[in-house]
Amino acid sequence: MKNPLLRKAVGYAGALVVLLAFWAATAALVNSPALPGPAIAIETFVTQWPEIWPEIVTSFWRVMAAMAIGTGLAVPIGLWLGRSPRADAVAAPVIFVVYPIPKVVFLSVLLVLFGLGSGPKIALIAMIIFFQILVTARDAAKAVPEPSVLSVRSLGASRFDVYRHVVVPAALPDIFTALRIGTGTAIAVLFLAESIAGSSGIGWYIVDAWGSIDYPAMFAGIIGMALLGVVLYEALDAVEGWATRWRRAGR
Repeated sequence: MKNPLLRKAVGYAGALVVLLAFWAATAALVNSPALPGPAIAIETFVTQWPEIWPEIVTSFWRVMAAMAIGTGLAVPIGLWLGRSPRADAVAAPVIFVVYPIPKVVFLSVLLVLFGLGSGPKIALIAMIIFFQILVTARDAAKAVPEPSVLSVRSLGASRFDVYRHVVVPAALPDIFTALRIGTGTAIAVLFLAESIAGSSGIGWYIVDAWGSIDYPAMFAGIIGMALLGVVLYEALDAVEGWATRWRRAGR
């Protein structure tokens, strides 16, 4: 199958069939109202779409804003630290101390600072993405072979040219890998933040349905959150394909 879009669509269709079959079998085995079958959940998702889609949109822009902020700050700092031993010697101990701390523990502080709106949720996700991308960009920039840098400098390239033509292209694949991993983390943290403090977003919708003992609506919200994850992942994959066109050209 040569068409990549068709191949991907077939892959998604196959995965969906397997997941739905497993879901239906598990629901029949458990036989509990707390685990409705996929048919009921999908029917509820369709009928309640007018209520669900605004919550998905709200969660979508929160994640996108957070990822843009975190990545936009982390990439230049990480690349600079990776290519500057003196700056890295100062910053590395701070990174090693702060990075392992679960950032979700700062949610209460962010709620005090930014209130119950979108601010604390965006800030928390941006903080998590920032450190993931920072460490990845730093390590990727450090791993750039010195002969590659020297060969470009021998042609009269400036420091900016070295970053543009050597360091950034070499680091981009690792940065996008970290972003793909960070997408799953971001959605998980978003659910936690929206369920603890909020009155909007797909995470809030799921917890609100759970509190109302409306299990079909709860699973409809879970379908919506899964859809959000797939859209974000595919959007990121498309951006990576555009940003690293040279990888395909070299094959």
